[in-house]
Amino acid sequence: MRRIHPFLLLALAAGCGPTSGVTPIPEEALGAIDTTTLMSHIQVLASDSFEGRAPGSRGEERTVAYLEAQFRALGLSPGNPDGSYIQPVPLVGITPLGSPSLVIEGKGRRDALRWRDDFVAWTKHVVNEASITRSNLVFVGYGTEAPEFSWDDFKGTDVAGKTLVMLVNDPPLADTTQFGGRAMTYYGRWTYKYEQGMKHRAAGVLIVHETGPAGYPFVVVQGKTGEQFDLETPDRNMSRSTIEGWITLEQAQALFARAGQNFDSLKARAATREFQPVELGMTASLTIRNALRTVASRNVVAKLEGEGSDSARNEYVVYVAHWDHFGFGTPVDGDSIYNGALDNATGTAGLLTLAKAFSVMPAKPQRSILFLAVTAEEQGLLGSQHYATTPLYPLAQTVAAINMDGLNTGGPTSDLVVVGFGASELDDYAQEAAAEQKRTLKPDPEPEKGFYYRSDHFNFAKQGVPAFYPDEGTDFIGKPVDFGIKKREAYTANDYHKPSDEIKPDWDLSGAVEDLKLFLAIGYRVAQAARFPEWRVGNEFRAIREAQLRK
Repeated sequence: MRRIHPFLLLALAAGCGPTSGVTPIPEEALGAIDTTTLMSHIQVLASDSFEGRAPGSRGEERTVAYLEAQFRALGLSPGNPDGSYIQPVPLVGITPLGSPSLVIEGKGRRDALRWRDDFVAWTKHVVNEASITRSNLVFVGYGTEAPEFSWDDFKGTDVAGKTLVMLVNDPPLADTTQFGGRAMTYYGRWTYKYEQGMKHRAAGVLIVHETGPAGYPFVVVQGKTGEQFDLETPDRNMSRSTIEGWITLEQAQALFARAGQNFDSLKARAATREFQPVELGMTASLTIRNALRTVASRNVVAKLEGEGSDSARNEYVVYVAHWDHFGFGTPVDGDSIYNGALDNATGTAGLLTLAKAFSVMPAKPQRSILFLAVTAEEQGLLGSQHYATTPLYPLAQTVAAINMDGLNTGGPTSDLVVVGFGASELDDYAQEAAAEQKRTLKPDPEPEKGFYYRSDHFNFAKQGVPAFYPDEGTDFIGKPVDFGIKKREAYTANDYHKPSDEIKPDWDLSGAVEDLKLFLAIGYRVAQAARFPEWRVGNEFRAIREAQLRK
């Protein structure tokens, strides 16, 4: 459903929609985006004094204070209608104690898998102790129920009280019209797997980790052995499976062998519609003891009031970036501060830089702009989930969300990668802005890793709001053809969620500046346009949006 505003039809409709190419971006705003501004914010946010910016820590206090001070200095209004820059986000922190063993029994054997080395598990139940005892293990393939693809891995099997063993990612089908082809769908996301456990009242869910399909090595999973956060819920998360976790590929192969099964053969069967759940004839037992604490974390939000009609001023373009990282963690080479320089001091610095750009515009856009720095992204997109489910401004009046999660640190590119390319008309705005920079748009080169479901824009998309998630380009000007891919691979292997994610001597933020100018153009033109951008026909979120706008 399209929403059209009379003032825009009169003053702006002559060339303010996608691909119009006639809406100039104020030069003052473009000039405000520079490497000095960007790096100055990154240096503060990624400094040791900010202690890795963990929610509920002294690092959060310093981060929130810094963001508030910067927004206030730019003359931006508090984003919360209560007159503050803060949206409280109630979290509960759950820390497993000790090193529990996962005990596998059956076929005349008893094996104790080692915490962290062989498996990683947790409970999201807000309790001091959670257990599964001799819970029957059932292999359910990919754990997927996708009626639109005539796919059902459960086939009506009652798995209540059992522990499900699942494969990561989507079924790898030769028919690329099914699921997403190479691109991961939400069915392949680990969060979906745990939701399936809850839906089927399973006692536990163990996902088999494979680096390629998961998109990251097991060391990233090992980072979940410390405190984890969740949003406080009325039922204290008791509706979820008792145990959620991962098991290494090697241990899964050994488990299947002890059960008299061949892992590779069952995996091949799981990639067919005919797959039936397989009882492994083995049981799992695990007790996790927790330390609990409640955390009053915060999203930080600032507003630039639009200058259009009353209706336009009450419509919002949202720029979002997560300010959090992991704080202190397991030391690596003597360093225990997980600074999160790229992930996501760069994106948060980009948010502040865009706020500066909009604040210096001689004439403000017709619609209002929100700058939303969210908490607890690293804990499961919790800050953006809280905003999207309890928004400060109605989602039906939220025109678009533009997310920044890691900016380009390798220099200028001739392209820009759009994760989820083709999802909505926001791509048309991006195409227009890229063409003005003599650049092109490209789809995600690693769609199998499901990045569209791994950052904060996704919570807006789930609620129907068109959401744009750009990533750095892959064609770096003056660099070897494979520079971009090698750079991504090196970061994933060496720095992702590690203390070594710090500012590097070879960083070149000139490419990030060009990207931010492009993001500025998208948001500014959406804020000026005659109509809301829409999801493409066939997109999974289109029906949600249409229903939302009909209310």
